[in-house]
Amino acid sequence: MPDADELVANALAAVRGTDVRQAERQLDQLMVGTGAADGTTAVDVALLHRLVRGLGRLWPRGWQPVDVDRLVGRRLDARAARLVRDAMAAQRREQAEPVPAWWDDQLRELAGSAEENVLTGWATREGLDRADALRAAVDTLALVESLPPIAVLRPPPGTAGAATARTAGRSRSGSPMLDRVRALLAKAESTTFPAEAEALTGKAQELITRHSIDEALLAAGAERDDVPGGVRLSTDTPYAGAKALLVQEVAAANRCEAVWSDDLGFATVLGWPADLVAVELLYTSLLVQATAAMLRGRAERRPGSGRRTKVWDESFLNAFALRIGERLQNATKAATEAADQAAAETAGAERLLPVLAARGEAVRERLDTLFPGVTRHRLSVRDSEGWSSGTSAADRASLDVGGGRQPRQVRGRPDPR
Repeated sequence: MPDADELVANALAAVRGTDVRQAERQLDQLMVGTGAADGTTAVDVALLHRLVRGLGRLWPRGWQPVDVDRLVGRRLDARAARLVRDAMAAQRREQAEPVPAWWDDQLRELAGSAEENVLTGWATREGLDRADALRAAVDTLALVESLPPIAVLRPPPGTAGAATARTAGRSRSGSPMLDRVRALLAKAESTTFPAEAEALTGKAQELITRHSIDEALLAAGAERDDVPGGVRLSTDTPYAGAKALLVQEVAAANRCEAVWSDDLGFATVLGWPADLVAVELLYTSLLVQATAAMLRGRAERRPGSGRRTKVWDESFLNAFALRIGERLQNATKAATEAADQAAAETAGAERLLPVLAARGEAVRERLDTLFPGVTRHRLSVRDSEGWSSGTSAADRASLDVGGGRQPRQVRGRPDPR
């Protein structure tokens, strides 16, 4: 009789193949176990150990806990994602090497269970019988072991710099200033009065822009060896391309660079911490506004307009993203010029524009290092009515805060057809 490790390997190979009957037979073997008195327990232990090892191999290849959680939920389901969270918590118990604080922050937010018998506890909470639990666990393991390398944005556990790594991409995320910004954005998104939303989000724009410029000047006056950091933002279907374009526009307006990995369902944004915070807040809030405006516009369409809803929606969201990008660029330019003038009038102050130029060059160098094979992609727009409606919605929107295929930068201005 095969041992537990061999049973798991056989089931995994069968699931990866195309013979459905063979896959079912191997899963039946997992159900039976090794034939020993503790044969089913041995199978659970072997499955968990292999899943933990698979996760451990992902960390040096660029993956972070939140990335794996998001992708497993996207490719499989929320139940599989909860299994991965529990497995990551189990792995953390075994980690002796230096683990950066931001890593533990991510695991804490995911809230995986740290109980001893991971598979049994997970199956019980999910209400799964043993057959369904084993099938889901093998599918999850197959996905984890298939993930390709991605850009390493921060030193993972066990590598040089892990113990002292800053929380790149989150500039004092718990600061009172950012708490004020989030409160302003929450009110702006919930109000039904455009004028109130404009005032609230205008104040948020002012706060985050001032913070970003202050951070740049502070860094320029200190001896530091920082490099730009990065964050990954979800661009899940539907309308993944339009979401990626929105990320691109928001990133460009905040002196960041964005690269879309469409097959993995996220965009990577590179920049300095305060700017990355602005991009995250902006993208999240503008996506809420764009979706709400799209649904309102869809309801107001003329009967029998002749275009499918999906085509109209895509055109709407692409136009929204491009117009918002223009507004953000204009707001950023005005705020930067005002700040540079104020700095020039202050005796002995560092001029702002050269500082920002140097930081921008550092971001572009980081892009070239992490994504040497990046390609450009032009989106198409196929509905002029949707394009016009999306542009108008963007003009009304509040400015919230001022291995597989090659990842891509979403560039260019589509022509509505």
